[in-house]
Amino acid sequence: MKVALIVEWLDPWRGGAETSTCQFLRHILDLGVELEIYTRSRSASAPGMAIHTVRSPSPSRLRSSRLFPTRAAAAVRNCNCDLVHSIVPSPCADIYQPRGGTVAETVERNLALRQSSAARCLKHLANRLSAKQRSRLRLERTLLERTPRPVVVAVSDYVERQLIRHYGFPPSHIRKVFNGVDPDTADAEQRSADRADIRKLHNIGDGETLAIMVAHNFKLKGVRRWIDALTDIDRHNRRALRSLIIGKENPVHWQRLTARLGLGHRVQFAGPTRRVQAYYHAADFLVHPTYYDPCSRVVLESMASRLPCITTRFDGASEVIEDGVNGFVVDSPDDVGAIVDRAVALTDPEVRRRLADSVGRCLDRITMRRHAEAMLRLYEDVLNNGGRS
Repeated sequence: MKVALIVEWLDPWRGGAETSTCQFLRHILDLGVELEIYTRSRSASAPGMAIHTVRSPSPSRLRSSRLFPTRAAAAVRNCNCDLVHSIVPSPCADIYQPRGGTVAETVERNLALRQSSAARCLKHLANRLSAKQRSRLRLERTLLERTPRPVVVAVSDYVERQLIRHYGFPPSHIRKVFNGVDPDTADAEQRSADRADIRKLHNIGDGETLAIMVAHNFKLKGVRRWIDALTDIDRHNRRALRSLIIGKENPVHWQRLTARLGLGHRVQFAGPTRRVQAYYHAADFLVHPTYYDPCSRVVLESMASRLPCITTRFDGASEVIEDGVNGFVVDSPDDVGAIVDRAVALTDPEVRRRLADSVGRCLDRITMRRHAEAMLRLYEDVLNNGGRS
């Protein structure tokens, strides 16, 4: 079977969706699928995988991004493939898999970040004037409303609800294939070494409770709400709690904020790292008070490392978390009180052990291998029901 895959970027450093795609490629190739990949990245081809870089003559990065789906579709017309699987809303997709969720939900949840009605109105106006946003919304709507309809892969129940709510997309054309990550194969010795190394690097004692956040977009992933929660914890002299915030965003603004709030002894901004798994091993729990995540890779990775986590209902990964059993789920990132209560509960080692044991019992549900096997079955089903659209 030969599949054309359209994906704008293949660079893991860009974020979780790109990292997930790269892991998926390794597994689907291992299952015997031959790939023709159309992307803006300049990556080398490999056995079973031919990479075609789709270039744009435009010097503008925004315009290049806007033109990519149609340019990739034009390039795909010249390839002899059984199916077209697209991560972006390409007009030629037989299978559309919006790993980043729908464009419409992305726009809506970015509006929710604004705390005042005036700020939301200004952002709404900016979206309406944005050529990129209008183009992305138009492409997605055109693809979802075309005849014949594509099969749409939802990486979570949350994404399935988005498709139905924003576009009235028929559930009969949605296939739920929950997201996945590679297992954490580190042994006890490696975990212990990572814990000692990371804590020494950041001057955190072995007996101190350490909560981590991992995010590139600090606003969207709720860093401010976590700082608010830590302010409350500090003000009321709750149990000792330290936090590391990991990500590539410039931390200067956030460092000034935490200094002004007197949280310098509680919070450090660790910057980007290639050793995220080592930070999971060093931590006692993960905090992810996100405003929007179709299915957070960070949460799934932390669970794969048997690390309890706190996330929100606006994270598709929350569907594998039973609140209070194998983690915590709060209804809204704006409910700082709920975040405080869960974080304080997780300063208790017995609570963490109980939740970590429960996390260990659901690891088979979140592997990328399972995800790739389900995608292969979907490829076969689409081919057996008529193939290319």
